[in-house]
Amino acid sequence: MLDMRFVRENPEIVKQNLRNKFQEEKLPLVDEVIALDEESRRAKQEADDLRANRNKISKQIGALMAQGKKAEAEEVKKQVTQNSERLARLEETEAELAEKVTKIMMTLPNIIDPSVPIGKDDSENVEVTKYGDPVVPDFEIPYHTEIMERFDGIDLDAAGRVAGNGFYYLMGDIARLHSAVIAYARDFMINRGFTYCVPPFMIRSNVVTGVMSFAEMDAMMYKIEGEDLYLIGTSEHSMIGKFIDTIIQEEELPKTLTSYSPCFRKEKGAHGIEERGVYRIHQFEKQEMIVVCHPDESPMWFDKLWQNTVDLFRSMDIPVRTLECCSGDLADLKVKSFDVEAWSPRQKKYFEVGSCSNLGDAQARRLKIRVNGKDGKYFAHTLNNTVVAPPRMLIAFLENNLNADGSVNIPEVLRPYMGGTEKLIPKH
Repeated sequence: MLDMRFVRENPEIVKQNLRNKFQEEKLPLVDEVIALDEESRRAKQEADDLRANRNKISKQIGALMAQGKKAEAEEVKKQVTQNSERLARLEETEAELAEKVTKIMMTLPNIIDPSVPIGKDDSENVEVTKYGDPVVPDFEIPYHTEIMERFDGIDLDAAGRVAGNGFYYLMGDIARLHSAVIAYARDFMINRGFTYCVPPFMIRSNVVTGVMSFAEMDAMMYKIEGEDLYLIGTSEHSMIGKFIDTIIQEEELPKTLTSYSPCFRKEKGAHGIEERGVYRIHQFEKQEMIVVCHPDESPMWFDKLWQNTVDLFRSMDIPVRTLECCSGDLADLKVKSFDVEAWSPRQKKYFEVGSCSNLGDAQARRLKIRVNGKDGKYFAHTLNNTVVAPPRMLIAFLENNLNADGSVNIPEVLRPYMGGTEKLIPKH
């Protein structure tokens, strides 16, 4: 959420940001919220004046009564009553205006970084760098569920009977590989200085609206019936929420955390054929990383975070590339975002396996995450990035480590988590 003072003093910057994000329908909201804010400030000033006057008159009444001037005192009391009635109406008006201002401010997107490419949607995202040489083997690579089925490693039919579409059973070696990747990712991040955390898997509505836009919330979150609780779509939500309504001492920054959690997503909308199987699902597990830091340090941490994911995938012999999200593809709270995409030798193209985002002070402002610094209090900056999210990551892993005979190589870094296994041998 933007600072109201910034919007008031820089309306054209806010409007141009809306144009850059192709949200022209929100342009009238800028003038509307400025007008509402002006009205709110006038009401507050009048209310403050009445409160100050009330204190002054109360002393005057006491003095008149002490002088025996009861009639004059009663006249002054009438003025106090009138002022009290007016103050009550003003306080009601203040509350109504504040609600209207907040509602609009929650819909205005964050100011994007000047380096972000201008584009309407993800088709205009810009490739930054490739890491590793993408290889297309001289044998046919089956669809990922077919590879898993050769190991008796997946049961989508049973999952469909139990929970419906978008769920799965992972079995045997494939399930073990899934857990090995998560465990390796955990230790990888711990070795990079991050503190490991297992967070709550449900969060309250005030945390949800603090970390994401209303549109994202509606498209992603499952609500618990009869409770003010939502299943998390990513542990970033509860990890950033950990700092809600807190004041952090500046010397304690940065806060660097890596977290494990299951994730639950509605995944509304129709998806293409390449999103069958376990590509786009309602439930998955993920290792995440978040940073809470000084505003001056957030660009540096942004580069460190996406590099962590690149390094993790390269350590497992998976070619990747980074892609900068254009303005129209950025969620409203994001200042800047990179996707990390893994090479698919079957599709002969890259696909998304992680996303790194700098949200500036947007989440901190909504959640009231402040820092007590030497020059006073300020809002922290927050960042997040996917370390690894199997089972989607397993698609890239299986395709890039598959052999012509159907076996799957286990990279050296994963072998300690697979009981020393160097190669998975198919059962079929």
